[in-house]
Amino acid sequence: MTVDSTTSATAGTTATGAAAKAGSSVAAKLNSDTFLTLLMAQLKNQDPTKPMDSTEYVGQIASFTQVEQATKTNQKLDSLLASSFLDQADTVIGRTLTSADGTVTGTVQSVRVTSDGALARLTNGADVLLASGVVIQ
Repeated sequence: MTVDSTTSATAGTTATGAAAKAGSSVAAKLNSDTFLTLLMAQLKNQDPTKPMDSTEYVGQIASFTQVEQATKTNQKLDSLLASSFLDQADTVIGRTLTSADGTVTGTVQSVRVTSDGALARLTNGADVLLASGVVIQ
């Protein structure tokens, strides 16, 4: 009975697990900009004497268009959400607010729009996120 084969199999499994973790961290860092950069580099560096298959070219253009449209949609949704938060802010300033858990109450002095949503600053200095369960009187 040799232990070496088991050790090498375990080492191989560990190496594979490490490669999978490295691959997943790289994948987490990739975004639409990375995709577009790679696609544009591929299109620029194609051999003009050997044009690619037309269906592959159409697929690349379709992918490019989808990423572009998704980016524009996200920008418009962010703008719409910020506008909604500002409308909400206008209606709560000067009114009494109670947090969802009931621990914080006060008059809304100002409202800031953050990445989490509209954040109300009360006259007592407390900040309350305008979210589900908040009572405004």
